[in-house]
Amino acid sequence: MFDKLEDLLVRYEEIMSELSEPDVANDANRFRKLMKEQSDLTPIVEAYREYKKNKQAIEDALVLLDEESDEEMKELAKEELNEAKSNVAGLEDQLKILLLPKDPNDDKNVIVEIRAGAGGEEAALFAAEIYRMYVHYAESRRWKVETLEADETGIGGMKSVDFMVTGAGAYSVLKYESGVHRVQRVPETESQGRIQTSTCTVAVMPEAEDVDVQIDEKDIRIDVMRASGNGGQCVNTTDSAVRLTHYPTGIVIYSQTEKSQLQNKEKAFALLRSKLYDLELQKQQDAESAARRSQIGTGDRSEKIRTYNFPQGRVTDHRINLTLYKLDKIMNGDIQEIIDACIAADQAKRLSRLEEEG
Repeated sequence: MFDKLEDLLVRYEEIMSELSEPDVANDANRFRKLMKEQSDLTPIVEAYREYKKNKQAIEDALVLLDEESDEEMKELAKEELNEAKSNVAGLEDQLKILLLPKDPNDDKNVIVEIRAGAGGEEAALFAAEIYRMYVHYAESRRWKVETLEADETGIGGMKSVDFMVTGAGAYSVLKYESGVHRVQRVPETESQGRIQTSTCTVAVMPEAEDVDVQIDEKDIRIDVMRASGNGGQCVNTTDSAVRLTHYPTGIVIYSQTEKSQLQNKEKAFALLRSKLYDLELQKQQDAESAARRSQIGTGDRSEKIRTYNFPQGRVTDHRINLTLYKLDKIMNGDIQEIIDACIAADQAKRLSRLEEEG
């Protein structure tokens, strides 16, 4: 590990030197790549420098204890020694985590797909609430949210909704949300006061660029039509809605949220690219070992990941056995504690597997 850290430290210093050269500043692509690499290495280098500083502090304190005769100075040296040892232990754990292989998609924006599951109208209402939960969370992170497509019901529910979240590291955080979300409560439509269980499925996909997915035009049928539903003065009177059918996979994308046919087409293609890219990621994961698939946040859509129990005011994440009694705050977007716990559990599993393999 420490050989690798020394190599990364040398590389970081090389990057800093290159960034100070005038010809690099004039080459936008090279400058951007170096800045990205420098940004990725900075937390590792800072932690490693702090580690080395504390290792040196341990050596200095041991020398002082060996040579010093003054008892007061010895006590100070012991305090410094204990503090430095504690720091070193914590920094070693931090460095192990920082050196874990990074998901290449972590820095990407995401497309989130929410589908109402079992439970009829109550499931659609729950899907709409989960959508709003993510919108509030994204706003708290100063991320941008753009709705790509929504199939709404008459009483405020959503049979389905697709939306894009744009922000630094969005996928690295939201990927832990993929799976089946379950709600337990008395529906407004339930006259007997019985608790009903309903579900919705969340899929979090990294935004795919043109370079990530190549789409052959011969594999797609494009249909244009008038939009349906409440769309304003001109959305229902022009052929602005776009439907894409991808023959090889059977995926159908329908986009009507914009008044412009061109904008709807762009949104539809963005969603199709991400769905195709996500299919490839799923295939890769299925081909990998069971240990890889058992990690937190692999995006298994059929896994029940969380229960929102309204009568008891609690939310339980079943993957990590975490229960929080602050349902109202969570439904308003306060999900950082759950996500942080998922990240920590994922890192612990990956570290454990690396130690077993190594």
